[in-house]
Amino acid sequence: QPAAMADLYTKDRWHAAPVYPRPHLCPGDTISGPALIVETTGTNVVEPGWCASITQHNHLILEKRSLAAATPFISPSASPRSRRGLQDLSYPDPVFLEIFNHLFRAIAEEMGITLRNTSVSVNIKERLDFSCAIFDQQGQLVANAPHIPVHLGSMSESVCSLIAKTQGAFSPGEVYVANNPFDGGTHLPDITVITPVFVEANTGADPLFYVASRGHHADIGGITPGSMPPHSRTIAEEGILLDNLPLVRQGEFLEQDLRSHLGQGPYPARNIDQNIADLRAQVAANARGVQELVALVQRYGLQTVQAYMQHVQDNAEESVRRAIDRLQDGQFVYPMDEGCEIRLQITIDRQQRTAHIDFTGTSPQQANNLNAPRAICKAVVLYVFRTLVEDDIPLNAGCLKPLHLTLPEGCLLNPIYPAAVVAGNVETSQALANALYGALGVMAAAQGTMNNFTFGNQTHQYYETICGGSGAGPDFAGTDAVQTHMTNSHLTDPEVLEWRFPVILEEFAIRPHSGGPGRFCGGNGVLRRLRFREAMTAAILSGHRRIPPFGLAGGSPGWVGENRLKRIDGTTEYLGSRAEVDLQPGDVFEIQTPGGGGYGSE
Repeated sequence: QPAAMADLYTKDRWHAAPVYPRPHLCPGDTISGPALIVETTGTNVVEPGWCASITQHNHLILEKRSLAAATPFISPSASPRSRRGLQDLSYPDPVFLEIFNHLFRAIAEEMGITLRNTSVSVNIKERLDFSCAIFDQQGQLVANAPHIPVHLGSMSESVCSLIAKTQGAFSPGEVYVANNPFDGGTHLPDITVITPVFVEANTGADPLFYVASRGHHADIGGITPGSMPPHSRTIAEEGILLDNLPLVRQGEFLEQDLRSHLGQGPYPARNIDQNIADLRAQVAANARGVQELVALVQRYGLQTVQAYMQHVQDNAEESVRRAIDRLQDGQFVYPMDEGCEIRLQITIDRQQRTAHIDFTGTSPQQANNLNAPRAICKAVVLYVFRTLVEDDIPLNAGCLKPLHLTLPEGCLLNPIYPAAVVAGNVETSQALANALYGALGVMAAAQGTMNNFTFGNQTHQYYETICGGSGAGPDFAGTDAVQTHMTNSHLTDPEVLEWRFPVILEEFAIRPHSGGPGRFCGGNGVLRRLRFREAMTAAILSGHRRIPPFGLAGGSPGWVGENRLKRIDGTTEYLGSRAEVDLQPGDVFEIQTPGGGGYGSE
């Protein structure tokens, strides 16, 4: 019963509000506004149309309720949380849900910090081209750090592939390595290290969780230094395949086995020492994740941790369903520079609160390397729909549950082994993100490419993705010179780049007016010019050099990009979307990246 009544002025009139001392309220109690809840340090005002409930952990939650039901009362049975025991985990406590959201994310972030601090390559230490995540007992993504979207949405496929291959028969002290694009990977330079997590060592029981880290290695073999060949036609030409190989067994790092594997075949890795150093860093990052997960279980108990791993996925699922409720059906055709196209149809089922994304009609598997494995397509769809959610939720497997994909086998987005795929991860993924946003009418095209630039010889190997313009939307302009959508890596600091490699960064600047005009303008691309001090082989793998990034709702497209080679003898070679060239000392490679599309008529 209320301790007293008080006059409360709200909603433009006076109300008779019951007053409840906070210590008198018990888990399961629900109070409808108007009401006052008095604590020793303050007073909580429950407005009309709102209710306050006490959770099983004695937390006070305020929730909006229909004004028609707003009658002052206290009801121990009105809430689904009511009168449950403190150890009942079938329904999430809202406060603990948020706590575990952040705890799981923090573990992945700690893994990323460890990986950055212990890695050797510029690619991982400086460019931060890596991702870390934790997974439940079934291999489903639970939480991740805000790293590379194309990694995060696809890593679960790698973990599930490993579980299926081993039939879940793991032992403490084991770690595995994989990069197979046809089994959950993205492309061969992205190497995933997976560690099963045992809470009690030496028990022989099944793993309770998994942690994984994926890093882009500067070279994994293939026909060009940097393992990003513009003209590869089979997966074998792109580097060494690692298909769920043991990396650590009984706590011992299997270095000789790894060296042997990386050095085999017609196109072996060029800098095995660096590969091994970065793989050791990934093992260390995973060990940090294991340590933190074990500590979490010790603090909260195994049942609680496992329950909230499911709750955060369920919460993400419901958040995506709420986003789907606001969407309309849409379709889009997205042409690419090489003549292929992505076709998609999005159909919203209002009753089931689901979205069906149908890629029927997309171009067939290509003879080039634009093919994007199924895991990449799932990662892009997951990313796009996650960005439509207004709530602060982790990217996890729950986001995918309301999304149903139709991917014809043998098409550009679901190729068959041994198709070349190196550009599918970096170029087709960007095109697919733009196409999905276009179909949903959410925003104009971003630059639609990662502008992948590699150079190297037998001594040096380097890879970078170059920023450009982002697309404009209904109430915002695009941003200049940013990494967009499926990539989130840094560019190497000029001082580090020139210290570690025989190059001079002559210019790096915003490319004026390259963003598409509109009521809201697209972001501008950039100009990047590098002079080489040694003989090198360089490769550019890019998009939107022929077809401009689209505008939306009357907005104009952004400018296309350009790739040029200025020889030391004064001649200039104009390159297409993809090219491989031999460079001599003094040659300059210039890359101009596309701008984003504009939105709305001016």
